[in-house]
Amino acid sequence: MNLKFQITNSLASIQFMRKEKANSLSRALMNEFHDIVLKAKDNQEIRCLTISGEGEKVFSAGADLEERKGMSFEEVLQFLDQFRETLKLLEDFPVPTVAILNGSAFGGGLEIALACDIRLMKESALIGLTETKLGIIPGAGGTQRLSRLVGPSRAKDLIFRAAKIKSSQAKEYGIVTHVFGEEGFSGQVDAYLGEILSSAPIALRLAKRAIKEGLELSLEEGLDKERSFYLQTLNTKDRLEALQAFQEKRPPVFRGE
Repeated sequence: MNLKFQITNSLASIQFMRKEKANSLSRALMNEFHDIVLKAKDNQEIRCLTISGEGEKVFSAGADLEERKGMSFEEVLQFLDQFRETLKLLEDFPVPTVAILNGSAFGGGLEIALACDIRLMKESALIGLTETKLGIIPGAGGTQRLSRLVGPSRAKDLIFRAAKIKSSQAKEYGIVTHVFGEEGFSGQVDAYLGEILSSAPIALRLAKRAIKEGLELSLEEGLDKERSFYLQTLNTKDRLEALQAFQEKRPPVFRGE
């Protein structure tokens, strides 16, 4: 088993299970990862998806370089195409996605995190797109997603130097959303996820769509799209439940209806 997938109380989690190989991305792992994300995207039970790595030190070190040495040119292309397709599925996943950087993330490992909506990082971890030190460039969206996230100048600086940066700099640049301390990391992550899971499921899905689709439009067009999604929430049972809960001074119980 290269990864573990489970759903608990509407929270879906994918964990890379190659601790002895620094959770590196083998072809077998990528096949499993692709199939799970593809199937999970239509599961209405899921309200949030997390991705993490086994162990305490590494989220994922990127491609399995030992395996890569024995791969033909055609096999490398096939792997790259599947990796790109998988990250597109992840980026378009209908509910919030959270990369839990419980350890360092380099190369393809960071590219996976960049395809998620939110990145939570352990204070002691390091991240970096380190491919230029291997004679290649990021090939699963790293050059594109990082530059859109931090701007082209900073992306060039980090990629040209194959820099491995600390959590403080990653947060300063906006690569990660929150940095949590070594002690109590899991508890802080759980508390953060609880805040997402306590929001209305339909509203979460539509808010994600409004942000993603709106960024591809002019402001006026984006505002129109936001309005259309807002109107979809007005007749939901969850909205009525929120109003009732407010009146009764209790937390709402959302059912995604």
